[in-house]
Amino acid sequence: MIDVLVVDDDFRVAEINAKYVGKVPGFRVTARAHSAAQALAAVQRGAVDLVLLDHYLPDGTGLELVHRMREQGHGTDVIMITAASDVTTVQQAMRLGALHYLVKPFTFVALRSRLDSYAALRRTVDRVGGRGLTGQEQVDRIFGALRTSPAPSAPGLPSGHSEPTTDLICGILHRADHPLSAHEVAARTGLSRSTAQRYLRHLEQAGRLRLSLKYGDTGRPEHRYAWMAP
Repeated sequence: MIDVLVVDDDFRVAEINAKYVGKVPGFRVTARAHSAAQALAAVQRGAVDLVLLDHYLPDGTGLELVHRMREQGHGTDVIMITAASDVTTVQQAMRLGALHYLVKPFTFVALRSRLDSYAALRRTVDRVGGRGLTGQEQVDRIFGALRTSPAPSAPGLPSGHSEPTTDLICGILHRADHPLSAHEVAARTGLSRSTAQRYLRHLEQAGRLRLSLKYGDTGRPEHRYAWMAP
């Protein structure tokens, strides 16, 4: 089993990510951390093979944490999972040895592809290292293990629906701490209200959202949607 430390300042997001990891064969979450200090302490205790690391933490950045880990001699592998998508942060993550970089919001399929490629890398390194092999072919085999295939399109999307927009709305509802109306989803995503309503209706019918009704003074109920964790 590959032991994983999930690091995110949002307790709900950390829990969702941990559930995602638990669905991938060969991986298990052994610890969660919500700050850089907690994460570093978990790494120092050992028994962590892989860190799924957010960049924005209350007591520093994820990259600062990786730098401290390397200074202390911890070679624990890192996959960045963060909303930070600027070129500077991505470049720094590469220079510090992050094996993958996944931008929020993301789907389970996207995370699983990164975890599968990481597991393939470990198997390849063990196989090549066990034979004592050297040379360009073996090096290429190791580096090639980290390649991921493009995520397949989500099945069953109605005509006029796109996977990126679906993922955007799902990400908003993932992070929400209470049910949201179509108006609130539209405001947070920049979509029109009618577009948000259309996607929300499809996701609710597909069993990915839970619908509730909120009654106001006018007597006409407001539809509100909440994410249903897998």
